[in-house]
Amino acid sequence: MLNVRGALAVSTGAGEELAGADVGCGDDGRVAVLGSGAAGEVLDATGCVVTPGLVNAHHHLLQTAFRTLPGTRGVPMAQWLPTMAAAYAAVGVDDELAYAAASAGLAEALLCGVTTVADHHLTWPPLADDGVGIATATATAARELGARVAFVRGSARDDAETAATSAAAIAQALVPHGGVTEDGVLQVAVGPAGVHSDSPDTFRLLGEVAAAHGLRRRTQANEQVDVVVAAERYGRRPLELLEEWGWLAPDVTLAHLCGVTGAEVARLAAAGVTATHAPGCDLPMGWGVAPMAALADAGVPVGLGTSGGGFNDAGHLLADARLALQVAPLVGRPVSAREVLGWATRGSADGLGRTDLGRLEVGARADLVCWDVTGVADAGLADPVAGLLWAAPGRRPRHVVVAGRVVVRDGVLQTVPEAAVVSRLRDLLARRRAR
Repeated sequence: MLNVRGALAVSTGAGEELAGADVGCGDDGRVAVLGSGAAGEVLDATGCVVTPGLVNAHHHLLQTAFRTLPGTRGVPMAQWLPTMAAAYAAVGVDDELAYAAASAGLAEALLCGVTTVADHHLTWPPLADDGVGIATATATAARELGARVAFVRGSARDDAETAATSAAAIAQALVPHGGVTEDGVLQVAVGPAGVHSDSPDTFRLLGEVAAAHGLRRRTQANEQVDVVVAAERYGRRPLELLEEWGWLAPDVTLAHLCGVTGAEVARLAAAGVTATHAPGCDLPMGWGVAPMAALADAGVPVGLGTSGGGFNDAGHLLADARLALQVAPLVGRPVSAREVLGWATRGSADGLGRTDLGRLEVGARADLVCWDVTGVADAGLADPVAGLLWAAPGRRPRHVVVAGRVVVRDGVLQTVPEAAVVSRLRDLLARRRAR
């Protein structure tokens, strides 16, 4: 058993804060004690606020290899898409690149306090193995590093039958007994890029795969391009199409949701969907600010994601939580730091259907983060929990625990040397770009 001891406060993810509580992590990788009396190896959390492990509900890990590319910032999607496609083609997307990029993205995540990442993989080469190799490479990276990953078999203009066959093969290979492995490390979901990209057949067939294999469904909606293309191609709004195609339902999570109307907020709430906010992507791309407070007030569970390196060059979810906190008043009411912290933990986990993640309670997975609040950036704070978001936008944790195992200790990755992760990706990119 691991005993996390000495914290100033433990934020449970359910709106409760426990002063000076121990968190006892059992040998089964779940929270065994929350309060006092935990035994076992002590992890010193003196001077820390402890939170559940953050859950990045929307990422594109492959794009970790393609950050800050010229021609991808402040440009229309019509320019962004071919620029990214050319970069992918120049390097070559395959299992080796997927492994190196996922390793870097997941190592970055852990070092930023993120213990679970939903990886919406949209870029597929011609497939000889139904894409199982790319999915397995990502899963291998997660297991080596000690992170959790939800691999979303995405589609972006892919042939509908090919995408569905691939999704079924990936589910059978990674999660043959349901959508999540028994240890909770790996999850598989399906996710067309959006109505701007994928056909009704793609949504239908991937939905059938999800139903057959017990998978969650995810897609992107109401980015600026989504609204424009839906109007031009179908004469409709994106959410109208998603409803017609059976993709407004409790097993569906929608990312972005910029520019939704009040009536659409009510429609989403009635459908039981969950939402993912990605302000670190939406603002730089000029898509606007999603009205997440209005969605939350209507009863829509809200999560938080960073999106990928093609839009947002950092996988620092807490920094994006701070951004969400700052921009919320532009589209409605102000939100509190605790509310947004809840989006980054419990809300994101709920969008994955994972009630075992994003909270610290007995029986939940023992994923937690110890945030040191004794430095100069926190000097003078009246509220150290709120200060996690308001102060120190580049904040990194002291310790990170996943399934009761310390994967970051005193700011150092414990599972794989960080330098080895960096050099693997850098060397691969240099070698391939020199061809």
